[in-house]
Amino acid sequence: MKDRIKETESRALSEVKAAAGQRDGLESLRIKYLGRKGEISELFKGLSAIAPEDKAEVGKLLNELKISVTNVIEGSFASLSAKPSGVKNSIDVTLPGISRRLGNLHPITQTINRISEIFIGLGFRVVEGPEIETEHYNFEALNIPLEHPSRDAFDTFYLESLGGKHLLRSHTSPVQARFMEKNKPPFSIIVPGKVYRPDATDASHSFMFHQVEGLCVGKDIHFSDLKGCLETFAKEMFGSSTKMRLRPSFFPFTEPSAEVDISCIICGGAAMEKRCSVCGGKGWLEILGAGMVNPKVFEKVGYDPKKITGFAFGMGVERIAMLKYGINDIRMFYENDERFLRQF
Repeated sequence: MKDRIKETESRALSEVKAAAGQRDGLESLRIKYLGRKGEISELFKGLSAIAPEDKAEVGKLLNELKISVTNVIEGSFASLSAKPSGVKNSIDVTLPGISRRLGNLHPITQTINRISEIFIGLGFRVVEGPEIETEHYNFEALNIPLEHPSRDAFDTFYLESLGGKHLLRSHTSPVQARFMEKNKPPFSIIVPGKVYRPDATDASHSFMFHQVEGLCVGKDIHFSDLKGCLETFAKEMFGSSTKMRLRPSFFPFTEPSAEVDISCIICGGAAMEKRCSVCGGKGWLEILGAGMVNPKVFEKVGYDPKKITGFAFGMGVERIAMLKYGINDIRMFYENDERFLRQF
């Protein structure tokens, strides 16, 4: 039995050495010698035929055989997984990495940033305010009393949870009233932010959209200052060749008031005979409303309209973005379609 054990050990070590580097060969040897029906298991079964006084010694030799063969086979498997000699790093750091697509600012945010940048360059500063307003700041402080017919155009969502006296602002003008109550002129501010109106959603309307409104107040502020300011904005936003015109209009919080148009960014204002898909052949595109601040608005915030004058303007950010980028449906800004957003 002892001679058989030695012969098995010698043969096993020799075969494992010959099979070094061959995973399939090593696996076959593992099964041959260490498997449930392997040669070493068969030797253990032969212990029952050994004389009692020799069992302890033979059992010890069998355990040593099993340990020896196991260590050699496992060592050979381990060497297969080890790095080749002389190789310090299996990663080639000179290969280009996997590029990750980065996100970018939403086109509405980009447009607000660009509008703000232009007016900051003209001496304005950015001011923000609450989106939940009172009727006073959303209407009365802006010369829009309850019975005024223009109030229908600015009606909005009322919040019953706050007693029905609060609402989602329908324009950013309430921030102008709040600012004037706490600050003395002269000053020039713009107010960007979300506004809400109960409009049916279609290609050009949304119940939520963005506005940027501006206010310049001081002594000897004239309509010509308003025109010069907006003309500079139009050229900076849409190109130096852009032309601007003013059309008389009505707003409760400005007097006199005007609609501001720019020459069509597609046909350049020349589509009088040939119909343009953007301006409809008119040659002009409306971009915002503006005017001199109504004296009644100054009175409500404690200013003396005989000493103070100012102008105000307001624009829809989505409108500006649609004109600048040639977008024909406002809903595209809110559908989160990456194919659309990646273009910006």
